[in-house]
Amino acid sequence: MAHIRRALARRALPLAVLLPAAALMAAGPSLASEGGGGAAPADGTSGSGKPTIVLVHGYWADASGWDRIVESLQARGYPVVATANPLRSLSGDADYLAARLKTIEGPVVLVGHSYGGAVITNAAAGNPNVESLVYIAGFAPDKGETAFQLAAKYPGSHVTDDPDAPVPTALNAVPLGGAVTNVDLYLKPEKFGEVFLSDRLDANRTRVLAATQRPATAASGNEPTRAVAWKTIPSWYLVATDDRTIGTDNLRFMAERAKATTVEVDAPHAVMETNPADVTELILRAAGDSRPSLAETGTSGRTAVLGGAAVLAVAAGTVITVRARRT
Repeated sequence: MAHIRRALARRALPLAVLLPAAALMAAGPSLASEGGGGAAPADGTSGSGKPTIVLVHGYWADASGWDRIVESLQARGYPVVATANPLRSLSGDADYLAARLKTIEGPVVLVGHSYGGAVITNAAAGNPNVESLVYIAGFAPDKGETAFQLAAKYPGSHVTDDPDAPVPTALNAVPLGGAVTNVDLYLKPEKFGEVFLSDRLDANRTRVLAATQRPATAASGNEPTRAVAWKTIPSWYLVATDDRTIGTDNLRFMAERAKATTVEVDAPHAVMETNPADVTELILRAAGDSRPSLAETGTSGRTAVLGGAAVLAVAAGTVITVRARRT
């Protein structure tokens, strides 16, 4: 049962991390909540008066990881865009998303998982249409911070078991040419279930997700944040309490600093894969949905509601990332 709490303090984050520490990840497909239907127009807009939900994946996944979340939101009449995230550089990925957002008319609820949280933090700054940010086990960096730096602040990541290894031991580095640091990072197939999923999925599904993962460059996790949207836009945050990629304490730190409305869920980093109803419900709260909760409409795995009655509250999130090694 998830437990909601208001985050408070806003503290500065010191700590720097070496090169390819861990990587952020993306969300994997989750279990269906309320059956398909309700397809939105291709441009993500509709005449329903509802905000458009824009979903941004992170490392080791792609937009298909949001499939079940998309089905559930569309069934409730929301226009949804699960956009591509190039995973090449933080500035380039944020610029790409910012351009995509400009093609959407009306209010937007912007959702980021893992490294996708760092991307939405940068891309949403200065966009008046973005009314809510939702971090699903995602990074919520402050100006000048990197994802890898944040992932190394507190223990909890299982991305490496050797702090002196040139590449975190759970990762494979594929050289892209040029500088030694110019590499793509993959999560080793034999480590995927434990690090990304906390061993909570069956072996067959885990193998599929490991085989279809998308890599991210080491540069994307080492690039400093330029703009910080959570300082001006209301935020919601889902903390996965068994996050072995970024580390649960690092998620809590970012949620508190962003003063996000926070939900804690007993789940792994890839919470969309194991707890799709919890993810969907938090997004609905951020969107101001006042209809019955997911549990009341037959969906399992919902989070506990603040005070009992249906919560229209806004909740935002922070990011998901991989912990490199602490300095």
